Amino acid sequence: MGEEFTFQNVRMVVQAAANYLKKKFPGKKISVIVNYDTRFLSERYAFEAAKVLSHNQIHVFLADRDAPSQAQAYQIIKRKAQGGINFTASFNPPEYNGLKFNTDTGAPALPKVTDKIEKEIQILQNKKPFCPYYPKTEFVEKIDLQRDYLNYIQGKIDFDLIRKSKIKIAVDLLYGTSREYLDEILEENQIPVEEIHGYVDPYFGGITPSCSEENLRELKNFVRKKKCHLGIATDADGDRFGVVDEKGNFIIQNLIIALLLDYLVSEKNWKGGVARSVATTHLIDRIARRYDLPLYKTPVGFKYLADLYLKKKIIYGGEESGCIAVKDHLPEKDGIIAGLLVAEMMATSGKTLSKQINDFFKKYGKRIGKQKSIPLNAARQKKLDMLIKNPPAQLAGKEVLNTETIDGIKLDLSNDDWFLLRCSGTEPLIRCYAESGSNKELNSLMFSGLELVS
Repeated sequence: MGEEFTFQNVRMVVQAAANYLKKKFPGKKISVIVNYDTRFLSERYAFEAAKVLSHNQIHVFLADRDAPSQAQAYQIIKRKAQGGINFTASFNPPEYNGLKFNTDTGAPALPKVTDKIEKEIQILQNKKPFCPYYPKTEFVEKIDLQRDYLNYIQGKIDFDLIRKSKIKIAVDLLYGTSREYLDEILEENQIPVEEIHGYVDPYFGGITPSCSEENLRELKNFVRKKKCHLGIATDADGDRFGVVDEKGNFIIQNLIIALLLDYLVSEKNWKGGVARSVATTHLIDRIARRYDLPLYKTPVGFKYLADLYLKKKIIYGGEESGCIAVKDHLPEKDGIIAGLLVAEMMATSGKTLSKQINDFFKKYGKRIGKQKSIPLNAARQKKLDMLIKNPPAQLAGKEVLNTETIDGIKLDLSNDDWFLLRCSGTEPLIRCYAESGSNKELNSLMFSGLELVS
């Protein structure tokens, strides 16, 4: 913020989105849902977007307070809006902000849409910036996103079962948009809940508002202190999740994604395709093989899972960063529904989360994952580009059985081991991922893989 993300650039991008919508829906009354998170100036950016859209005679449904991304997606579908604009940088550091565009399906826009908006930006860059001082109030309507969303998810989770199981849940709202959403739905269903960080802080308590183990240290201690059975966290815009077990141990998102898939197909008898991004655990592959489910692989980015969801190709999809897609829900990631599904899974089994994980590993084998980020520079970009064109035949003494290049370069090895290098879509970093069955093999993979670009 203050460098690339400025009010002038926001006006330009919103005007470009307006131009795109007017071309896509010629002669039609257009409406857009505008939402924002708890970051510094997000509310001001949202109001600026409402100004620009209103001067284009586009009806704006403006959120009356910060709200989770999935609550906005629900409003797009409910109100049959032509799009949604959300001011959020999701789990990125406090000094970042972003503008997210959702289509009329409620799903995040695919590149074929954002490419068109970028072309509109290029046209506008040579013109005087559009800067209306006042909104056209007849085109701006404030709306409450909370109640509709909570009523919607009420029927998606077996709250009676959770309540009867007497599970006590701790929630870490991470100063974000899930305040009075995640805690509220639990309280309304008389489920014992303890909460932390349920207030707005644009600096997110001095941390990055992501559900990483490092950022959930307070939740881990809080679960132990309050003797809770489960800890659930959501990121700044509420669409990603983090989980802590009854012992205060952080459970990586990859494992939760796999646990939930196994629960849905084994206990709820869901049948159909499943999807994962290239950076997501191959435990998904093992579950798919066991239950003979079609498996789809996508680049990193929930929009690709949402596309499969909208095409009715999948019943479930997951990304290692803490995103899931579930059938009969929304084409948008939802950290609230993910955390509640974990509680339902525990209530169904009657087991602690740690016991459930042990049983899961007996069923599918243990997998260990690792991720590291290194700065992206011109030399590393060149090496990565060369690797994609000329992938190695071996890594860490193991034969490369398959190479995937849909997002960076992924090297598949025997026994579901793998290594991935890809550029971050939001920061100047190269993301490095590896997965294996032992720490020794995992460290060897990561070391050898990093050498390819270092």
